[in-house]
Amino acid sequence: MSVTMDKPPVADGAPRPYTLRQPRLPRWTPPALALGAAAVAVGIGIGAGLGSRIQWGLIAGLLFVVGMYALAARVEGRRQAKDRLATSLVWVCFLLAVVPLISLVWETVARGSKVLDGGFLSHSMSGVLTIQPGGGVYHAIIGTLEQVGIATAISAPIGLLTAIYLVEYGRGRLAKAVTFFVDVMTGIPSIVAGLFILSFWIIMLDFGYSGFAGSMALSILMMPVVVRSTEEMLKLVPNELREASLALGVPKWRTILKVVLPTAIGGIATGVMLAVARIAGETAPIVLLVFGSQVINNNPFDGAQSSLPYYIYEQWAAGNEASYDRAWAAALVLIAFVMILNLVARGIARWKAPKTGR
Repeated sequence: MSVTMDKPPVADGAPRPYTLRQPRLPRWTPPALALGAAAVAVGIGIGAGLGSRIQWGLIAGLLFVVGMYALAARVEGRRQAKDRLATSLVWVCFLLAVVPLISLVWETVARGSKVLDGGFLSHSMSGVLTIQPGGGVYHAIIGTLEQVGIATAISAPIGLLTAIYLVEYGRGRLAKAVTFFVDVMTGIPSIVAGLFILSFWIIMLDFGYSGFAGSMALSILMMPVVVRSTEEMLKLVPNELREASLALGVPKWRTILKVVLPTAIGGIATGVMLAVARIAGETAPIVLLVFGSQVINNNPFDGAQSSLPYYIYEQWAAGNEASYDRAWAAALVLIAFVMILNLVARGIARWKAPKTGR
Protein backbone atom coordinates (compact mmCIF):
# COMPACT_ATOMS: atom_id res chain seq x y z
CA MET A 1 0.00 0.00 0.00
CA SER A 2 1.52 3.28 -1.12
CA VAL A 3 0.68 6.70 0.15
CA THR A 4 0.96 9.82 -2.07
CA MET A 5 1.05 13.28 -0.66
CA ASP A 6 -0.08 16.26 -2.69
CA LYS A 7 1.85 19.53 -2.48
CA PRO A 8 -0.05 22.18 -0.61
CA PRO A 9 -1.54 24.76 -2.92
CA VAL A 10 -0.03 28.24 -3.02
CA ALA A 11 -2.39 30.72 -1.50
CA ASP A 12 -3.36 33.76 -3.49
CA GLY A 13 -1.16 36.71 -2.67
CA ALA A 14 1.65 34.52 -1.29
CA PRO A 15 5.15 35.47 -2.48
CA ARG A 16 6.39 33.44 -5.40
CA PRO A 17 9.75 31.67 -5.13
CA TYR A 18 12.67 33.69 -6.46
CA THR A 19 14.33 32.66 -9.72
CA LEU A 20 17.63 33.68 -11.32
CA ARG A 21 16.16 33.66 -14.81
CA GLN A 22 15.23 37.11 -16.07
CA PRO A 23 12.56 37.67 -18.71
CA ARG A 24 14.05 37.85 -22.20
CA LEU A 25 12.77 38.93 -25.57
CA PRO A 26 12.41 36.12 -28.13
CA ARG A 27 15.26 35.65 -30.58
CA TRP A 28 13.05 36.64 -33.49
CA THR A 29 12.38 40.08 -31.99
CA PRO A 30 15.34 41.99 -33.62
CA PRO A 31 14.72 40.78 -37.20
CA ALA A 32 10.96 41.20 -36.84
CA LEU A 33 11.43 44.70 -35.46
CA ALA A 34 13.86 45.52 -38.28
CA LEU A 35 11.31 44.44 -40.91
CA GLY A 36 8.60 46.43 -39.16
CA ALA A 37 10.83 49.52 -38.93
CA ALA A 38 11.67 49.20 -42.64
CA ALA A 39 7.97 48.96 -43.56
CA VAL A 40 7.05 51.95 -41.41
CA ALA A 41 9.98 53.95 -42.83
CA VAL A 42 8.84 53.23 -46.39
CA GLY A 43 5.32 54.34 -45.49
CA ILE A 44 6.60 57.53 -43.87
CA GLY A 45 8.87 58.23 -46.84
CA ILE A 46 6.10 57.76 -49.40
CA GLY A 47 3.61 59.75 -47.33
CA ALA A 48 6.03 62.62 -46.75
CA GLY A 49 7.24 62.63 -50.35
CA LEU A 50 10.80 61.55 -49.55
CA GLY A 51 12.15 60.00 -52.73
CA SER A 52 15.60 59.10 -51.45
CA ARG A 53 16.11 55.56 -50.21
CA ILE A 54 18.91 56.84 -48.01
CA GLN A 55 16.38 58.87 -46.05
CA TRP A 56 14.16 55.80 -45.76
CA GLY A 57 17.09 53.83 -44.40
CA LEU A 58 17.95 56.49 -41.81
CA ILE A 59 14.33 56.60 -40.63
CA ALA A 60 14.25 52.79 -40.40
CA GLY A 61 17.47 52.74 -38.39
CA LEU A 62 16.16 55.35 -35.96
CA LEU A 63 12.87 53.49 -35.52
CA PHE A 64 14.72 50.21 -34.96
CA VAL A 65 17.00 51.65 -32.26
CA VAL A 66 14.17 53.42 -30.42
CA GLY A 67 11.82 50.44 -30.71
CA MET A 68 14.39 47.94 -29.47
CA TYR A 69 15.20 50.09 -26.46
CA ALA A 70 11.53 50.55 -25.60
CA LEU A 71 10.74 46.84 -25.88
CA ALA A 72 13.81 45.80 -23.88
CA ALA A 73 13.04 48.34 -21.15
CA ARG A 74 9.46 47.06 -20.95
CA VAL A 75 10.29 43.34 -20.80
CA GLU A 76 13.89 42.95 -19.66
CA GLY A 77 14.54 46.04 -17.56
CA ARG A 78 16.53 49.22 -18.05
CA ARG A 79 19.92 47.63 -17.54
CA GLN A 80 19.40 45.10 -20.30
CA ALA A 81 17.76 47.78 -22.42
CA LYS A 82 20.98 49.82 -22.36
CA ASP A 83 22.87 46.77 -23.60
CA ARG A 84 20.30 46.31 -26.37
CA LEU A 85 20.64 49.99 -27.27
CA ALA A 86 24.41 49.70 -27.65
CA THR A 87 24.06 46.53 -29.73
CA SER A 88 21.46 48.16 -31.99
CA LEU A 89 23.68 51.19 -32.55
CA VAL A 90 26.60 48.94 -33.48
CA TRP A 91 24.46 47.09 -36.04
CA VAL A 92 23.09 50.30 -37.54
CA CYS A 93 26.60 51.77 -37.86
CA PHE A 94 27.80 48.53 -39.43
CA LEU A 95 25.04 48.70 -42.04
CA LEU A 96 25.80 52.37 -42.72
CA ALA A 97 29.41 51.38 -43.45
CA VAL A 98 28.63 48.27 -45.52
CA VAL A 99 25.81 49.60 -47.71
CA PRO A 100 27.97 52.21 -49.56
CA LEU A 101 30.68 49.58 -50.08
CA ILE A 102 28.21 47.08 -51.52
CA SER A 103 26.67 49.81 -53.67
CA LEU A 104 30.12 50.79 -54.98
CA VAL A 105 31.06 47.22 -55.87
CA TRP A 106 27.66 46.58 -57.46
CA GLU A 107 27.85 49.72 -59.58
CA THR A 108 31.40 48.94 -60.70
CA VAL A 109 30.54 45.37 -61.62
CA ALA A 110 27.38 46.40 -63.47
CA ARG A 111 29.11 49.08 -65.52
CA GLY A 112 32.52 47.46 -65.90
CA SER A 113 31.28 44.09 -67.10
CA LYS A 114 30.01 45.62 -70.36
CA VAL A 115 33.42 45.53 -72.08
CA LEU A 116 35.46 43.36 -69.69
CA ASP A 117 36.49 40.24 -71.62
CA GLY A 118 39.60 38.46 -72.81
CA GLY A 119 40.24 40.97 -75.56
CA PHE A 120 40.06 43.88 -73.16
CA LEU A 121 42.63 42.24 -70.87
CA SER A 122 45.01 41.27 -73.68
CA HIS A 123 45.08 44.40 -75.87
CA SER A 124 46.40 47.92 -75.45
CA MET A 125 45.10 51.24 -76.76
CA SER A 126 47.63 51.40 -79.58
CA GLY A 127 45.90 52.68 -82.72
CA VAL A 128 42.50 53.00 -81.01
CA LEU A 129 40.83 56.41 -80.78
CA THR A 130 39.20 57.27 -77.47
CA ILE A 131 35.85 57.84 -79.19
CA GLN A 132 35.90 54.35 -80.70
CA PRO A 133 34.93 51.15 -78.90
CA GLY A 134 37.59 48.50 -78.53
CA GLY A 135 41.08 48.64 -77.13
CA GLY A 136 42.16 47.21 -73.83
CA VAL A 137 44.01 47.61 -70.59
CA TYR A 138 46.94 45.21 -71.02
CA HIS A 139 49.58 47.95 -71.12
CA ALA A 140 48.16 49.49 -67.93
CA ILE A 141 48.21 46.13 -66.12
CA ILE A 142 51.86 45.64 -67.07
CA GLY A 143 52.68 49.14 -65.82
CA THR A 144 50.86 48.66 -62.52
CA LEU A 145 52.56 45.32 -61.82
CA GLU A 146 56.02 46.69 -62.56
CA GLN A 147 55.58 49.95 -60.68
CA VAL A 148 54.06 48.32 -57.59
CA GLY A 149 56.67 45.55 -57.70
CA ILE A 150 59.57 48.01 -57.78
CA ALA A 151 58.02 50.08 -55.00
CA THR A 152 57.65 46.94 -52.89
CA ALA A 153 61.26 45.93 -53.57
CA ILE A 154 62.40 49.36 -52.33
CA SER A 155 60.08 49.78 -49.37
CA ALA A 156 59.83 46.30 -47.87
CA PRO A 157 63.51 45.83 -46.91
CA ILE A 158 63.91 49.42 -45.68
CA GLY A 159 60.69 49.29 -43.70
CA LEU A 160 61.53 45.89 -42.20
CA LEU A 161 65.03 46.96 -41.09
CA THR A 162 63.69 50.24 -39.70
CA ALA A 163 61.07 48.40 -37.64
CA ILE A 164 63.71 45.96 -36.34
CA TYR A 165 65.85 48.88 -35.23
CA LEU A 166 62.96 50.61 -33.46
CA VAL A 167 61.85 47.48 -31.60
CA GLU A 168 65.14 45.68 -30.89
CA TYR A 169 67.79 48.41 -30.70
CA GLY A 170 66.25 51.88 -30.57
CA ARG A 171 66.31 53.43 -27.10
CA GLY A 172 67.61 56.99 -27.49
CA ARG A 173 66.81 60.21 -29.28
CA LEU A 174 67.45 58.74 -32.72
CA ALA A 175 64.70 56.17 -32.23
CA LYS A 176 62.28 58.89 -31.10
CA ALA A 177 63.18 61.00 -34.12
CA VAL A 178 62.69 58.07 -36.50
CA THR A 179 59.31 57.27 -34.91
CA PHE A 180 58.25 60.91 -35.25
CA PHE A 181 59.18 61.11 -38.92
CA VAL A 182 57.49 57.78 -39.67
CA ASP A 183 54.29 59.16 -38.12
CA VAL A 184 54.65 62.32 -40.21
CA MET A 185 55.23 60.32 -43.41
CA THR A 186 52.10 58.30 -42.73
CA GLY A 187 49.99 61.43 -43.22
CA ILE A 188 51.81 62.83 -46.27
CA PRO A 189 49.40 63.39 -49.19
CA SER A 190 50.24 61.37 -52.26
CA ILE A 191 50.51 64.49 -54.42
CA VAL A 192 53.33 65.77 -52.19
CA ALA A 193 55.34 62.58 -52.73
CA GLY A 194 54.79 62.95 -56.47
CA LEU A 195 55.92 66.58 -56.45
CA PHE A 196 59.05 65.67 -54.49
CA ILE A 197 60.12 63.02 -57.01
CA LEU A 198 59.16 65.33 -59.89
CA SER A 199 61.35 68.16 -58.62
CA PHE A 200 64.27 65.94 -57.59
CA TRP A 201 64.37 63.17 -60.18
CA ILE A 202 63.01 64.85 -63.30
CA ILE A 203 63.75 68.57 -62.89
CA MET A 204 67.01 68.58 -60.90
CA LEU A 205 68.64 65.36 -62.12
CA ASP A 206 67.10 65.67 -65.60
CA PHE A 207 65.77 62.13 -65.86
CA GLY A 208 62.71 61.53 -67.97
CA TYR A 209 59.23 60.39 -67.12
CA SER A 210 59.16 56.67 -66.41
CA GLY A 211 57.51 53.96 -64.39
CA PHE A 212 60.51 53.95 -62.05
CA ALA A 213 59.85 57.57 -61.10
CA GLY A 214 56.31 56.62 -60.16
CA SER A 215 57.63 53.65 -58.19
CA MET A 216 59.84 55.91 -56.08
CA ALA A 217 56.85 58.08 -55.19
CA LEU A 218 54.81 54.98 -54.33
CA SER A 219 57.65 53.67 -52.15
CA ILE A 220 57.55 56.89 -50.11
CA LEU A 221 53.86 56.28 -49.44
CA MET A 222 54.36 52.58 -48.75
CA MET A 223 57.36 52.76 -46.43
CA PRO A 224 55.69 54.16 -43.28
CA VAL A 225 52.87 51.61 -43.57
CA VAL A 226 55.40 48.77 -43.67
CA VAL A 227 57.34 50.22 -40.73
CA ARG A 228 54.25 50.61 -38.56
CA SER A 229 52.75 47.20 -39.32
CA THR A 230 56.07 45.40 -38.88
CA GLU A 231 56.80 47.26 -35.66
CA GLU A 232 53.49 46.18 -34.14
CA MET A 233 54.04 42.56 -35.18
CA LEU A 234 57.53 42.49 -33.66
CA LYS A 235 56.18 43.90 -30.40
CA LEU A 236 53.76 40.99 -30.18
CA VAL A 237 56.60 38.45 -30.05
CA PRO A 238 56.92 37.34 -26.39
CA ASN A 239 60.08 38.52 -24.66
CA GLU A 240 60.47 35.03 -23.18
CA LEU A 241 61.49 33.75 -26.63
CA ARG A 242 64.21 36.37 -26.91
CA GLU A 243 65.43 35.76 -23.37
CA ALA A 244 65.54 32.00 -23.87
CA SER A 245 67.61 32.39 -27.02
CA LEU A 246 69.99 34.89 -25.42
CA ALA A 247 70.35 32.65 -22.34
CA LEU A 248 71.64 29.88 -24.59
CA GLY A 249 74.41 32.18 -25.80
CA VAL A 250 72.88 32.99 -29.19
CA PRO A 251 73.92 36.46 -30.45
CA LYS A 252 71.24 39.12 -30.68
CA TRP A 253 71.33 39.39 -34.46
CA ARG A 254 70.92 35.65 -34.80
CA THR A 255 68.07 35.68 -32.25
CA ILE A 256 66.28 38.27 -34.39
CA LEU A 257 66.92 36.30 -37.56
CA LYS A 258 66.06 32.83 -36.27
CA VAL A 259 63.52 33.48 -33.49
CA VAL A 260 61.84 36.88 -33.73
CA LEU A 261 61.30 37.15 -37.48
CA PRO A 262 59.98 33.59 -38.01
CA THR A 263 57.51 34.11 -35.17
CA ALA A 264 56.17 37.36 -36.66
CA ILE A 265 56.53 36.53 -40.36
CA GLY A 266 52.80 36.02 -40.86
CA GLY A 267 51.89 39.46 -39.56
CA ILE A 268 54.79 41.07 -41.40
CA ALA A 269 53.76 39.53 -44.72
CA THR A 270 50.17 40.60 -44.12
CA GLY A 271 51.28 44.19 -43.43
CA VAL A 272 53.39 44.29 -46.59
CA MET A 273 50.53 42.96 -48.72
CA LEU A 274 48.10 45.49 -47.27
CA ALA A 275 50.64 48.26 -47.96
CA VAL A 276 50.87 47.05 -51.57
CA ALA A 277 47.09 47.15 -51.84
CA ARG A 278 47.13 50.69 -50.43
CA ILE A 279 49.48 52.06 -53.12
CA ALA A 280 48.02 50.10 -56.04
CA GLY A 281 45.23 52.65 -56.50
CA GLU A 282 47.26 55.83 -56.05
CA THR A 283 46.65 58.20 -58.94
CA ALA A 284 48.21 61.61 -58.20
CA PRO A 285 51.93 60.62 -58.26
CA ILE A 286 51.36 58.40 -61.29
CA VAL A 287 49.74 61.24 -63.26
CA LEU A 288 52.71 63.47 -62.46
CA LEU A 289 55.54 61.01 -63.11
CA VAL A 290 54.73 58.21 -65.58
CA PHE A 291 53.17 60.60 -68.12
CA GLY A 292 50.98 57.88 -69.65
CA SER A 293 51.29 55.81 -72.79
CA GLN A 294 48.91 54.19 -75.26
CA VAL A 295 51.29 51.37 -76.17
CA ILE A 296 52.94 48.55 -74.25
CA ASN A 297 56.17 49.55 -72.53
CA ASN A 298 57.77 46.66 -70.66
CA ASN A 299 60.76 48.73 -69.54
CA PRO A 300 59.85 50.80 -66.45
CA PHE A 301 63.21 52.61 -66.53
CA ASP A 302 62.91 54.12 -69.99
CA GLY A 303 60.06 56.13 -71.43
CA ALA A 304 56.51 56.91 -70.40
CA GLN A 305 54.36 54.13 -69.07
CA SER A 306 50.73 53.68 -68.16
CA SER A 307 49.06 52.14 -65.11
CA LEU A 308 45.54 51.22 -64.06
CA PRO A 309 44.83 54.43 -62.06
CA TYR A 310 46.22 56.59 -64.88
CA TYR A 311 44.25 54.62 -67.47
CA ILE A 312 41.00 55.21 -65.54
CA TYR A 313 41.78 58.93 -65.26
CA GLU A 314 42.69 59.16 -68.93
CA GLN A 315 39.60 57.35 -70.22
CA TRP A 316 37.22 59.25 -67.97
CA ALA A 317 38.72 62.56 -69.07
CA ALA A 318 37.99 61.67 -72.71
CA GLY A 319 34.30 62.20 -71.99
CA ASN A 320 32.51 59.81 -74.33
CA GLU A 321 30.48 56.63 -73.93
CA ALA A 322 33.19 54.23 -75.14
CA SER A 323 35.85 55.73 -72.86
CA TYR A 324 33.45 55.64 -69.88
CA ASP A 325 32.91 51.91 -70.41
CA ARG A 326 36.66 51.31 -70.56
CA ALA A 327 37.17 53.36 -67.39
CA TRP A 328 34.59 51.34 -65.47
CA ALA A 329 36.09 48.07 -66.73
CA ALA A 330 39.58 49.18 -65.65
CA ALA A 331 38.19 50.15 -62.24
CA LEU A 332 36.74 46.65 -61.93
CA VAL A 333 40.14 45.16 -62.79
CA LEU A 334 41.80 47.36 -60.15
CA ILE A 335 39.26 46.34 -57.49
CA ALA A 336 39.85 42.67 -58.36
CA PHE A 337 43.62 43.21 -58.09
CA VAL A 338 43.32 44.80 -54.64
CA MET A 339 40.90 42.10 -53.50
CA ILE A 340 43.32 39.38 -54.58
CA LEU A 341 46.11 41.04 -52.62
CA ASN A 342 43.94 41.16 -49.51
CA LEU A 343 42.99 37.49 -49.90
CA VAL A 344 46.66 36.58 -50.30
CA ALA A 345 47.48 38.54 -47.15
CA ARG A 346 44.79 36.69 -45.20
CA GLY A 347 46.02 33.37 -46.54
CA ILE A 348 49.60 34.10 -45.52
CA ALA A 349 48.48 35.20 -42.06
CA ARG A 350 46.49 31.99 -41.57
CA TRP A 351 49.28 29.83 -42.98
CA LYS A 352 51.98 31.37 -40.79
CA ALA A 353 49.83 31.75 -37.68
CA PRO A 354 51.33 30.08 -34.57
CA LYS A 355 49.98 26.59 -34.06
CA THR A 356 47.98 26.31 -30.85
CA GLY A 357 47.47 23.11 -28.90
CA ARG A 358 45.86 21.97 -25.72
